[in-house]
Amino acid sequence: MATIDQPAPKDSKKPRARPHKFHLDMTPMVDLAFLLLTFFMLTTTFAKPRVMELVMPVKSPILTPIKESGAMTIILGKGHRVYYYLGLNAPKDPSVPVPVLHSTNFGPHGIRQTLLTQRVSQQQRQLGPVFVLIKSGLGAKYADMVDILDEMNITGQSKYALTDLSLADRQLLPPTER
Repeated sequence: MATIDQPAPKDSKKPRARPHKFHLDMTPMVDLAFLLLTFFMLTTTFAKPRVMELVMPVKSPILTPIKESGAMTIILGKGHRVYYYLGLNAPKDPSVPVPVLHSTNFGPHGIRQTLLTQRVSQQQRQLGPVFVLIKSGLGAKYADMVDILDEMNITGQSKYALTDLSLADRQLLPPTER
């Protein structure tokens, strides 16, 4: 409750009208505020959690061979950097050339554009779908893995696998990433 009292001036010789006391009761406004607050809290819908569906294959002792022409390896690095190369890295096989490592990011013209370009190229050459090998570098964050899995869903990649970073792949990376 708020009350404002103003004393009448005593020095005046003229009779003046006596000021009225002002009284403001805040109780109804507080009640209304709490009623509105509870109404909006109870009638809102909360954001539903979005879940990414990830199907993991059954472990099998039989390894599936991958064609070099249909493979693409993505390595997640420090500072949200993405490194990739086309083909396979097989340093023990002299018939397989050493791949050329490219660097990009998670921006709209980064890894997404690369995945889409590679997919269209494979379709034009009628080589089948691209098989993407995803490897996490030493400085990669969990958010990078989530981002690359999102990119796989956005670009419609049907075949991809999460694999370990080999020593041969680590030697392809820049010295700051090893």
